[in-house]
Parts: sequence; structure tokens; C-alpha cells
Amino acid sequence: MKFEILTIFPDFFRGPLDYGIVRRARDAGLIEMGIHDLRVFTHDRHRTVDDRPFGGGEGMVLKPEPIFECLESLGVGERAQRMREGASETVALLSPQGRLFTQAVANELTGCGRVVLICGRYEGVDERVSEHLADREISVGDFVLSGGELGAAIVVDVVTRRLPGALGNAASARQESFTCAEQGSEAVADGPPSSTCSSGGLLDYPHYTRPADYRGMEVPEVLLNGNHEEIRKWRRRCALQKTLRNRPDLLAQVELSGEDRELLAEIEAAEVRR
Repeated sequence: MKFEILTIFPDFFRGPLDYGIVRRARDAGLIEMGIHDLRVFTHDRHRTVDDRPFGGGEGMVLKPEPIFECLESLGVGERAQRMREGASETVALLSPQGRLFTQAVANELTGCGRVVLICGRYEGVDERVSEHLADREISVGDFVLSGGELGAAIVVDVVTRRLPGALGNAASARQESFTCAEQGSEAVADGPPSSTCSSGGLLDYPHYTRPADYRGMEVPEVLLNGNHEEIRKWRRRCALQKTLRNRPDLLAQVELSGEDRELLAEIEAAEVRR
């Protein structure tokens, strides 16, 4: 897979993408990175990439010309082709107005051989980029960043770890928060996760390691007794409890088993008794 990033701050990416899984994936040839300076595609001596918005208003807006010309220089296919199902390329504008970036969106992007990410800046990007150039807009959260560079780095990291061979233990992808079984199936070619409980689209369960007793803070006894069925049920209960507390919206998006519903009823009853 190749990532192409359009930005006015190309040096930004010398840090975030040079460590961990993304770096290893690059070294292994699983991904390629192309960082493109939009100022190269300006035609004035000041290398101007922004201007005041028509109609007035605060801030500056990124001009369309450098973005269009940069993308055209990459030889990316026509927008109509990219928007077809199964297309091998996609062009995404990082924007607070975009579709929320989730694990499901990351899975969509893994099906592309080339992902182009346009990093917005200032007050925004000329709307013609969204209407006529990008085939999708992505937001990494309900907040406003100073620019799309951080968002682009997040997208690259999340998508890269979904690629077969990117993780040291491929089964790890099926045990992470938000990951449904069908989402992890392609990333795992060597059987189910070794854990006694997978995420199933919920938040992840708690993890503990040695020492079993640290400053009086003890690991739950259930994890030490070797009973895998008890461990599985405890982990599922914890995942449901944490999801109910922090992200109750996720409960409506996953298929809950009869056992899940019983555990949720117990959790909610316990909360009422407090």
C-alpha cells in the first residue's frame, strides 16, 4: 500500500512515521510513503498557499490551485473511478466536517492500494477541493486541530496495523477495542486469538502483567487461577462494564449474545445498588 500526503509542513512527518509499527512496515516493504509539499505547486515568489475567504470572515483558507496541481502530478485516477466500489485508490481530505474515522473506515482503506491524504490548515480548505477533488472527507474526532497533519499520521498508523504482516502477532488485531470478528478475519491468517476473550466490537478488557502484587495493588484473583472459562467471562464482563461507562453508544452497534445481556443486567443492577 502507498500513502501520499499533501501538506504545507512536510517536515512534520519526519517524526511520527519513523517509529514503531509504521517504521517496521515501511522497512518490510508493506507500505510506501510519499510526502508532498504544496508550496512546490505555487507560482508566485512568496509561495502563497492561502488567501482570505470570499464573503468575509475570520482566518485564511487554503487555495485550491496547489492542491489540484499536486494531485494531478501524482497521476491519480479520475474521481468518478475512485468512487466506484472496489476502487484501488482513494483521496481523502482531513476535515472536522468529515465522516468520523473509525475502525470500520480504517478497514475500508486497507482495501485500497493507494491512499492520498490532503491535510487542511488555517480556517479550512477551499470547498472546491471537497466537491470536485476528494472522494471522501475524514475527521479523526469531534474537535478542531490546527491542521490535518496529526490526523493524517493517525490514519496511516491505524490503517497500517490492519495490513497482514504489520503486527508481530497478527492475532492481536482481533483482541483490540472496536474490532468485530469479521473486521479482524482478514488480518489474521493463523487462527483465532490466543486470548480467552476478543473485543467483539466493544472496548477492550483490562490487562495485567507481573508482578501480581505491586505496592499493594493486586491482580484480580480470577486471572491467576488458570480457569479459562472464568477468565473469559470476567473479561467479557469488564469489557461490557467499561463500554457501558465510557462508550454506551457502542452497545447499540454490536450483536450482543444472551450471556452479554445477562451480564449487562447484572452490571446495571449493581450500579443501581451503589
